[in-house]
Amino acid sequence: MTHPSIVILTGAGISAESGLGTFRDEGGLWAQHRIEDVATPEGFARNPALVVDFYNKRRAQAHEAVPNAGHTALARLKAEHKGEVLLVTQNVDSLHEKAGSTDVVHMHGELASALCANCGHRWNAPLHMEVGEACPACAQPTARPDIVWFGEIPYHMERIEEALSRADIFAAIGTSGNVYPAAGFVQMATYVGARTVEMNLDPSETVALFEETRPGKASVTVAQWVDDILNG
Repeated sequence: MTHPSIVILTGAGISAESGLGTFRDEGGLWAQHRIEDVATPEGFARNPALVVDFYNKRRAQAHEAVPNAGHTALARLKAEHKGEVLLVTQNVDSLHEKAGSTDVVHMHGELASALCANCGHRWNAPLHMEVGEACPACAQPTARPDIVWFGEIPYHMERIEEALSRADIFAAIGTSGNVYPAAGFVQMATYVGARTVEMNLDPSETVALFEETRPGKASVTVAQWVDDILNG
């Protein structure tokens, strides 16, 4: 296997070391709200001001955050590996891009993007969005954060599944393994015979499905794994 095809999935764990909180962090933004209120279409319909304010705060945090060694290692892998590398993230921050990665697949949307609920147009979100902002394409006051909320279909699934169907290596980094469809990627990769590895601070819900596990901080484990791939 000279130049294996690699699919990488990253989750909140890789950005936690850059100061961005996960669902489970005590005292963080997520701990102050119910998921049903700030991460569902129904919550947005009930109280759009609360939801817009929540994502404004998350956007401000992400804007100030800097990539860690895990992000920069993956950027180096994408740049130096001679085979295909598809980097898929469940994260809505732009830390992979800040680290130098290009063509990152954001399956759950991006804080830096706004979406028109009326016509589907996307544009760069301001740091501070207002409720009822007008869409630059259709002029309707239907702007919303371009985030895939619970109950909505993740983005780019066809592209992800196509890459998984011919993957030689699948790596999951900093993911909980309890949010689908991403939690099922390891099974898809295993089905086609890919080598699978999990890198996580704590074992995920799907850890038993992986051939290899590398516990520890992403800034350490990912950098070591990338060295192994590039030097192998």
